[in-house]
Amino acid sequence: MAAIHPVCAENRNYKAEFASCRLEAVPLEFGDYHPLKPITVTESKTKKVSRKGSTSSTSSSSSNSMVDPLSSVLDGTDPLSMFAASADPAALAAAMDSSRKKRDKDENSIVGSDFEPWANKRGEILARYTTTEKLSINLFMGAEKGKAGTATSAMSEKVRTRLEELDDFEEGSQKELLNLTQQDYVNRIEELNQSLKDAWASDQKVKALKIVIQCSKLLSDTSVIQFYPSKFVLITDILDTFGKLVYERIFSMCADNRSVLPDHFSPENTNDTAKETCLNWFFKIASIRELIPRFYVEASILKCNKFLSKTGISECLPRLTCMIRGIGDPLVSVYARAYLCRVGMEVAPHLKESLNKNFFDFLLTFKQIHGDTVQNQLVVQGVDLPSYLPLYSPAMDWIFQCISYHAPEVTVPELQCDACLRGGTALLLNSVMSAFRAEFIATRSMDFIGMIKECDESGFPKHLLFRSLGLNLALADPPESDRLQILNEAWKVITKLKNPQDYINCAEVWVEYTCKHFTKREVNTVLADVIKHMTPDRAFEDSYPQLQLIIKKVIAHFHDFSVLFSVEKFLPFLDMFQKESVRVEVCKCIMEAFIKHHQEPTKDPVILNALLHICKTMHDSVNALTLEDEKRMLAYLINGFIKMVSFGRDFEQQLSFYVESRSMFCNLEPVLVQLIHSVNRLAMETRKVMKGNHSRKTAAFVRACVAYCFITIPSLAGIFTRLNLYLHSGQVALANQCLSQADAFFKAAISLVPEVPKMINIDGKMRPSESFLMEFLCNFFSTLLIVPDHPEHGVLFLVRELLNVIQDYTWEDNSDEKIRIYTCVLHLLAAMSQETFLYHIDKVDSNDSLYGGDSKFLAENNKLCETVMAQILEHLKTLAKDEALKRQSLVGLSFFNSILAHGDLRNNKLNQLSVNLWHLAQRHGCADTRTMVKTLEYIKKRSKQPDMNHLTELALRLPLQTRT
Repeated sequence: MAAIHPVCAENRNYKAEFASCRLEAVPLEFGDYHPLKPITVTESKTKKVSRKGSTSSTSSSSSNSMVDPLSSVLDGTDPLSMFAASADPAALAAAMDSSRKKRDKDENSIVGSDFEPWANKRGEILARYTTTEKLSINLFMGAEKGKAGTATSAMSEKVRTRLEELDDFEEGSQKELLNLTQQDYVNRIEELNQSLKDAWASDQKVKALKIVIQCSKLLSDTSVIQFYPSKFVLITDILDTFGKLVYERIFSMCADNRSVLPDHFSPENTNDTAKETCLNWFFKIASIRELIPRFYVEASILKCNKFLSKTGISECLPRLTCMIRGIGDPLVSVYARAYLCRVGMEVAPHLKESLNKNFFDFLLTFKQIHGDTVQNQLVVQGVDLPSYLPLYSPAMDWIFQCISYHAPEVTVPELQCDACLRGGTALLLNSVMSAFRAEFIATRSMDFIGMIKECDESGFPKHLLFRSLGLNLALADPPESDRLQILNEAWKVITKLKNPQDYINCAEVWVEYTCKHFTKREVNTVLADVIKHMTPDRAFEDSYPQLQLIIKKVIAHFHDFSVLFSVEKFLPFLDMFQKESVRVEVCKCIMEAFIKHHQEPTKDPVILNALLHICKTMHDSVNALTLEDEKRMLAYLINGFIKMVSFGRDFEQQLSFYVESRSMFCNLEPVLVQLIHSVNRLAMETRKVMKGNHSRKTAAFVRACVAYCFITIPSLAGIFTRLNLYLHSGQVALANQCLSQADAFFKAAISLVPEVPKMINIDGKMRPSESFLMEFLCNFFSTLLIVPDHPEHGVLFLVRELLNVIQDYTWEDNSDEKIRIYTCVLHLLAAMSQETFLYHIDKVDSNDSLYGGDSKFLAENNKLCETVMAQILEHLKTLAKDEALKRQSLVGLSFFNSILAHGDLRNNKLNQLSVNLWHLAQRHGCADTRTMVKTLEYIKKRSKQPDMNHLTELALRLPLQTRT
């Protein structure tokens, strides 16, 4: 062959090559060594001893754990702190002492993480208490007399000026803004908050105080009473800002150039300047004439009492509590108490006496709600009692939360419950259940049900009390013996509710209790009752959020979907979600739960029918406006379901399911791709299970699977998706001895290559397609090695067709991808010229078996090699004309390496060609010298192997170019 054909492939002994490439086994004596054994670190320390007559001593210690270089940071002795304090040992000691004190804080003086902060309640209050009525606000319009930079000749003059400014404000230098919408009102308050910060930053302290006083006065206005809780939240934000600014200002005055006041300081640590400034603030506030602003502003700086006296806070809290008694409006007074409890919990949570006093004072004044003053006010504003009483809830809930925090389990809570019962109002009882720990409420559930029954529900309906009780029982379990009776008592009240909104708000809470403690029978009863109440007049359309919560709670407790779908009213319950977007969200929740909790494959018809319906609902929501992210999510959920369906060895039933799924989910390409992969796996599984029993029925089934894939692939949009699936499906067909079907897949792939565009969309970005095409073709060549020729189509007909397509394809300008592909074709043809191929498919005769080294086959193979090599050489000449010398060097060296790896260099013409390519790679100084050196070393090393002496002569003809 070498004498006839100038291009010859080297004969390969693959087994010998594999053996030579194996790693050498080296015996290893483990001894005490093991890679997972902890490292033993030996640390040597030198200690200097100051005793007379002693010099130094050295000691060593061993440890079985590595020293963590970052552990010292946890002690507060980080490198930067050490460096800053290294010049002053006393400063270092003080810093260490401060760090230690921070860690040793008194647990009784701080509020733990188990206490829900006010910030968590703020957003809920603002969202719940809204109004459409017009609001008003007073803005300060006085003269700016105290601006920064104004020079005064004496301190007394400065003080007099500031007092005059404060008097100006008190005399009514204000402007009232009327007819504000709620959003306008919120914007104005936020502007005042920013004005406060700006005034403070520019040293206009009096102006800052004026703004706070002005805002505090707004809390006495209840003209739009439904908005009062939200107004309280907005105004107290400004008060909090003011209190923080004052405290930080005084705190900074306590520091001099050498020391910083520790976090837990005593009045003795405070210097005279700070104390004087602190007293000055309290004196200014005491001069405020009106009670409400004087109370709120002093409460906002309550923490500043720490600078004056150890007992300052404990003395101020009772006095401020008594001040609130002067507020006549019960709504205004309860929010004032809530604010005092809030600042009290921040600075002295251990002072429970003041908290309890506020609570009992509130109980004494609560009866004012039914007095003429409040009732007349409600009539004027057109507000009924059921709408008025819930306005108290945020304040009362907060007060109850404060007094119940770390309270004794028996004494205080039971005393408070008795007080609530004496008050005889549902509102008080509701606040108790909202604020106390769920465990406390749950263990006394029957007692609370008794209280609810006896409550006077005027203005506050009992179903809201049962809702609050249900919220607690969702967090903590009642005694097991009481659970059924609790549900019966609650549902008697809930099911009698006529208003659909009241009903669903209460039922939604108790569904979780039912799911948690009872079986599907009770859950079915509850769902049936919900359907009964929400179906008339399509009331469900106004309650989608609550209905969604019910579904989420049910699927959160029923992880066995065979049980879930056997609940008779579950699917009818889903039918209430008529709005498409909501229905799809519910279906997504169900599918997410199924994928998460259903671990075993299923063929349960109940589950399959229900989930097919749910997946169909999700699929049918896809339209031209659906976002790609949404499509990906829906496809992920549907694919998760498809992967969990298994009929075992009933392969025909499995294929029928895939056929049905294809018709149902044809608009989601990722689902179709998953189905094709699943069918290919099914075909391979059939081959594996039926091994040795190739009946006509089995062959027909495999052909049916192959036909499924062949029919489905053209419906896909992604061209590389189609190419790769044609290749994969053809490989599956080949593995199942379906040779004609495999040829059909490969021909379809070849015919699709010309349609590959130059640019493709990858994750929303347009990118060149040549690298993806290169990857596909390389995989295709690996498969074509073992594909037997069709008896009617000639030698290597698929390779020829593919080469024609590659030749006609329009490649990018300045691209060498076509030549790299031709190089891969040479590798394929070299492998095809071997007597025995590198790999085979079981029971498929490849060309090495069909032709048995026939000379005509080898001649055709060599002709193809010559044609491909001619194309490569022509391209190299073109690069020389275009002065693309760097590319020419790289392509030439790549071609040289291919000949070296696969060609028979005993052939003189091939040998000479390799020498010419070596010189071409170095001709213009564009070759990488290191690469050339390593290549030559490899040739010399390989020449020492048996039957490789001809490489020695070749190496002598390959000089290395020297650069001067």
